[in-house]
Amino acid sequence: MTHIEEISGEILDASAIILGSEGDQVSYWYEGICPYSGKLLRLPRTWQAEAIAKRLMQELSSIYPENAEGKMYGVLIAELSRGERLILKAFSGLLNGKSHLEGWVPPIAGREKVALEESMTLSKLAAIKRELIELSEIPERREYEQKSQEYATQLQALRDRHQVSKQERQVKRSQLLASLTGKDLEIALKDLDRESQREKIARRDFRRERDQVLLPLKAIIVAADSKMQILKQQRRELSRTLQTQMHKAYVLTNFAGETRSLRELITEGAMPTGMGDCCAPKLLHYAATHELIPLAMAEFWWGNPSPDGYKIQGEFYGACVERCQPLMGFLLSGRKSTSAPLFKERENQVPLFKRDLGESLPIIYDDEYLIAIAKPPELLSIPGRYLDTQDSVLSRLRQSFGADVPIYPVHRLDRQTSGILLFARDLEALRSLSKQFQKREIHKIYEALLSGKIEREQGIIDLPLWGNPENRPYQQVDWPRGKPSVTKFRLLGQVGNYSRIEFIPLTGRTHQLRVHSADPQGLGIPILGDRLYGCLAATSRLHLHARELTFKHPRSQEYIHLHIPVPF
Repeated sequence: MTHIEEISGEILDASAIILGSEGDQVSYWYEGICPYSGKLLRLPRTWQAEAIAKRLMQELSSIYPENAEGKMYGVLIAELSRGERLILKAFSGLLNGKSHLEGWVPPIAGREKVALEESMTLSKLAAIKRELIELSEIPERREYEQKSQEYATQLQALRDRHQVSKQERQVKRSQLLASLTGKDLEIALKDLDRESQREKIARRDFRRERDQVLLPLKAIIVAADSKMQILKQQRRELSRTLQTQMHKAYVLTNFAGETRSLRELITEGAMPTGMGDCCAPKLLHYAATHELIPLAMAEFWWGNPSPDGYKIQGEFYGACVERCQPLMGFLLSGRKSTSAPLFKERENQVPLFKRDLGESLPIIYDDEYLIAIAKPPELLSIPGRYLDTQDSVLSRLRQSFGADVPIYPVHRLDRQTSGILLFARDLEALRSLSKQFQKREIHKIYEALLSGKIEREQGIIDLPLWGNPENRPYQQVDWPRGKPSVTKFRLLGQVGNYSRIEFIPLTGRTHQLRVHSADPQGLGIPILGDRLYGCLAATSRLHLHARELTFKHPRSQEYIHLHIPVPF
């Protein structure tokens, strides 16, 4: 076992711990299928891990400028053999151009094997980048654009003048036909034709002069573009070769002591750039090679938004689908249990994600009377009326269980909202659950991230909502025409510049929580990602999640409490 002084981490300080059940709450699961046993392996992201990550955010904000390069960062709470807990931290890729920095987990072994090739390739790529920039900025491009615009303006002015002259000739020609005959008419008409011909020649000469100036510039630009295409192809080939070398050299270790290269783990298809350089693989590999027991992990984005705008500073994210998720099953294999549990399940909580229908549709509760689904964002609850809106939770359930198996939606969630969605499996169960909804006997709790800070700790929002039929699906506060809409809220904490809020809707109007958040008479701040109601921040989803649902079982009449982690 490596001594603690040699490990790139710090002993978990009591000040960083959220004591009691609060710190043990799970907000996300890192999951993967063990390639050997086929079992689902899981590692939680807890509120305690998030609190430690927020402390790291504060450190980053004091060290790096606001316009720093955006990247993923991660923390891992791990346990030593003697019971002490350790915090490890990692960054994806390079930080300030370096892969090794004191206090951070080092990159996965293997990079040093291709260090020379990497250095040479990166130097070539840098040279190609410089040449591409030079070719894209050759003065002929600006000169061509400038002169093209000038010639286009001049040619249009010439055409306008000639059009006026043409109209004048037509008037004159009519006058001549009415006033002259014979030889005099013939001579006058020929003069008009010669004037028309001179204008055509003038336009032709202008275009010839224009082409004499522009075509040489265009030829230089075409040659530069052709060379850029060749350079881009060379860049792709160099990057692909380097990635192949790295994937063969990168060797991952799991908690069973087994080692595999990336190429051995991902045998089919092309591997995305940067695979093996993400935070989660770095942290888990390091823990495995130093005989540490991982307890909880949290990853977040810090710096400028990602190029696609989907990741923004201060938000937590799960394992990335392309780079991390395919490695999770192997990396978590052989993980030992900890001597003292880091997190606890709530009382009477139904076990999370009993099974999965595929395509990100986990079942969290299922018996002969009802079924509860963890709905992902951007999936309809039930099919729409058009062909492109047929994919939905209900459609997938019917496809999985068979069209002849009765399944009835009890309620709905907005397309953009994630969380618990309940279905009945017979009409009696549907009537019982629908009656509970109508009598407001079903207790719902949502969690949201608002796109700004609020000062109020808790309260009740009572604003009537009305949907304008000419502006669907938009809802608005309307005192004369709106239906009663009531929401309880509680501030859970601040996340960077955002506010984490718990909502308890006492009525069930369309977009109720979204309008009550955004309207100035409510909280006055839209939910993060809610573009319909005024949020302009770049983000991948609406940060609204149906976290908990409590109701009476339609047959046994026992209370069922469902709870699933918040994915943001």
